[in-house]
Amino acid sequence: MGMSAGGAKGGRRRGRARNAAISDINVTPMVDVMLVLLVVFMVAAPLMTMGVPVDLPQTQAQAMPLERKPITVTVTPDGAISIDSEPVTLLTLVPAVAALAVDGTDERLYVRGDATAAYGAIMEVMGALSAAGYGQIGLITERKQAE
Repeated sequence: MGMSAGGAKGGRRRGRARNAAISDINVTPMVDVMLVLLVVFMVAAPLMTMGVPVDLPQTQAQAMPLERKPITVTVTPDGAISIDSEPVTLLTLVPAVAALAVDGTDERLYVRGDATAAYGAIMEVMGALSAAGYGQIGLITERKQAE
């Protein structure tokens, strides 16, 4: 009886050892294959997107011309404000711009301040326009002349 119990134990041990050897799979070759595939796809993907021929539809429409010139607010050295050479004051600036603005507060405005004009005067003009809701305000500068 002792022998049969020992034999059974021995059989179990042998079975476990065999299963352990099979379940230990070497993943290194699989990782190598995956890395090679990754490199191949990384190289091939840009080549696939670049070489796609596309027939773009032809159109007779011309490029949209700018029908109107942008609204330009000028600040002179002595602090005088004008809109497209029409003199205005800081109080009448916003109503005058609103009368000219076709797109409402989405209108693109340009502020052209003289280089010798007070910084505060230009900031007051931009502040008044910004407070009125105009968000697209650009500053116009002139390129310095090379001496």
